[in-house]
Amino acid sequence: MNSAILSALLVSVKVATVATLVGLLPATWLGYVLARSQFRGKSVISSLCSLPLVVPPTAVGYLLLRLFAFDGPLGRNRLGFDLTVLMTWRAAVVATCVMSFPLIVKTTRVAFETSDARLSQIAQTLGHSPLRAFLRFTLPMARRGIAAAAALGFTRAVGEFGATITVAGNIAGETTTLAAAIWSAQEVGASSEATVLICLSVAIGLMSTLLVEHLVVANRATSPGLRTIPSDNQRTTASSPDRGAEGGPWISS
Repeated sequence: MNSAILSALLVSVKVATVATLVGLLPATWLGYVLARSQFRGKSVISSLCSLPLVVPPTAVGYLLLRLFAFDGPLGRNRLGFDLTVLMTWRAAVVATCVMSFPLIVKTTRVAFETSDARLSQIAQTLGHSPLRAFLRFTLPMARRGIAAAAALGFTRAVGEFGATITVAGNIAGETTTLAAAIWSAQEVGASSEATVLICLSVAIGLMSTLLVEHLVVANRATSPGLRTIPSDNQRTTASSPDRGAEGGPWISS
């Protein structure tokens, strides 16, 4: 593996990891809101979140380019200082985050929709705050779905090309990702290098999809039932006779 291929791999992993970490929290929150809340304009927000999936990536890249341009809303002329985003690895992070965001939102939304909302509601009637009920019951039930969303988002970020090359360019060692390196290799006729890069991309995608499949199967195999939820004034222990199988749900006494 030559230095150019290794550099492209490291840049892709760095960009995809940062983009996934940046987008996971807001995407999870939005997925939860769309899954558990009913409000006017919900379908509009859901549709807007899906736009990067159907709009050409180069169009998304152009919009980001105008956003961070000198005279753009987040440009030097408006802010009074330069964010130094365009044509850097940070621009690649922004582009890949935007392109993978809808996939994370949709996957986390499904995770929350398939988890039992009654546990959180019952927990709140027993004195738990909405935040504590979410952290203690809702989030653990959806954890595999959230992990699958992160894996899918990471894979989508690794494979992003159109939006990334528009705002970040193809600078060796800085913004040249696996996708950009494959394009460059094809342009100059370096078929052997392109083959290696494609194999790396396929390997990353295969590992991620296998992980997602494992999480989906594990989630189906451990579907929880209703359980009694201790109030703040009740103390329970792991050795309680009301405890089911190890790791299982609490059941009513």
